[in-house]
Amino acid sequence: MPLLEVSGLTQRFGGLQALSDFSFQLREHELVGLIGPNGAGKTTVFNIVSGFYKPTEGNIVFDGRRINGLKPHQITALGMARTFQNIRLWNDLTVLDNLRLAHYHRLGYDFWGAVLRTAHYRQAEKNIETHAREVLEMMKLTDCAAELPKNLPYGLQRRVELARALASKPKLLLLDEPAAGLNSSDVEDLIRLIGWIHNEFKLTIWMIEHQMKVVMTLCQHLTVIDFGRVIATGKPEEIRNNPEVIKAYLGDEAV
Repeated sequence: MPLLEVSGLTQRFGGLQALSDFSFQLREHELVGLIGPNGAGKTTVFNIVSGFYKPTEGNIVFDGRRINGLKPHQITALGMARTFQNIRLWNDLTVLDNLRLAHYHRLGYDFWGAVLRTAHYRQAEKNIETHAREVLEMMKLTDCAAELPKNLPYGLQRRVELARALASKPKLLLLDEPAAGLNSSDVEDLIRLIGWIHNEFKLTIWMIEHQMKVVMTLCQHLTVIDFGRVIATGKPEEIRNNPEVIKAYLGDEAV
């Protein structure tokens, strides 16, 4: 059974059809890419799958459960985490607190437990901090724990966003243009980091990315969309040489 199965996904915004009959399957521990030109509908797909949009038509099944209409926090609780093209961190909270908040869907105590600071509350908070610090250490961010994200270099902010996603203990990680805004050195570090995360955490990863070096290096399969429709699927080397893809998106970069 696929970890994620999307079938017949269509999205309309008024008279604009942003996505048309998009179908896709993702199996456990795959690392695959979704590419296409700007405005092709890639982020719309992620917004639907992660609960930010409700699809006009179609069906989404994640880990054996239909998730159409669920809110983002409910989908997160089922084991799906996401990063964004524009980094979305709580910049007035420390890096550690950003990771602690990623556990909100599995706190294990209620309102009164927090108010009365019961033994159960104290143990749960201790467990959350322990796990958050473990993730910081694995992501080489321990020295940044007390820093505000807005004071960190851009490449480290990307790393913090990835760490926060991992702190939620996902089964599936959606990466929306993780290399956006990074310089060439940071892109090389990102490629190594995503490859390490994929193997170390035994994660399934679905990523949107414009930088061909990233997807060609990391992804096992690629899906290409243009004007909201799938125009090609296959292994990176097949996509690189697909005439329709070259015409729609890759251009001279592919040859």
